[in-house]
Amino acid sequence: MRRADRLFQIVQLLRGGRLVTARMLAEKLEVSERTIYRDIADLVGSGVPIEGEAGVGYLMRAGFDLPPLMFTRAEIVALVAGARLIRAWGGLEMAEAAEEALVKIGAVLPEPEREKAEGLQIHASTMPLAMDEATRRRLDGIERAVDARDRLAMGYGDESGAETARIIRPLSLIFWGRTWTLIAWCELRDDFRMFRVDRIREMESGARFRMEPGKTLQDFYRQGHHRDDCATA
Repeated sequence: MRRADRLFQIVQLLRGGRLVTARMLAEKLEVSERTIYRDIADLVGSGVPIEGEAGVGYLMRAGFDLPPLMFTRAEIVALVAGARLIRAWGGLEMAEAAEEALVKIGAVLPEPEREKAEGLQIHASTMPLAMDEATRRRLDGIERAVDARDRLAMGYGDESGAETARIIRPLSLIFWGRTWTLIAWCELRDDFRMFRVDRIREMESGARFRMEPGKTLQDFYRQGHHRDDCATA
């Protein structure tokens, strides 16, 4: 990571008025604590309003580096509700990112809008039907594989409990409310298939794949597969 990028990330991590230690910053940015101390000193010297000291932690006063973008009430509702939903029903990394997003949203809002966001009575409950930790971790892995276009080798159990070994090309994730479904090109069936994430028994990333005509997400929708329950086929 370039030093300029690291300094920018430090500012973003300190936004929101929370006390953050040098060790936390060092672990997040994969550098030494001594590097963080130097970066903090340089940021303070350049006028960034960071308070704190080594061994205690740092925080940044609210109001620094406010973007010109302002949110309407409807936009605040959408952003906060969406982040709370992912925090409750997303993967572990997704949930952590959603929590950070909520903090950053609060940091850039003026006081009246921030109070509205914090008081928004829209919540996503994880009880009593919460996903287990293994499924949430698996969801993060699938999301990374979709983004990187990595094949996945996995064991999949159908509704009757029968298990098959699959090698798939992951294309997209869909949340149905309580259930996540993976859209993929299945190399075993040589066709599109939909897999419930909670029925994937094991999973390992494999070689990368290239998008080929007839095997893309657009082809999946164009052929009308989304109208069929093909997860266990």
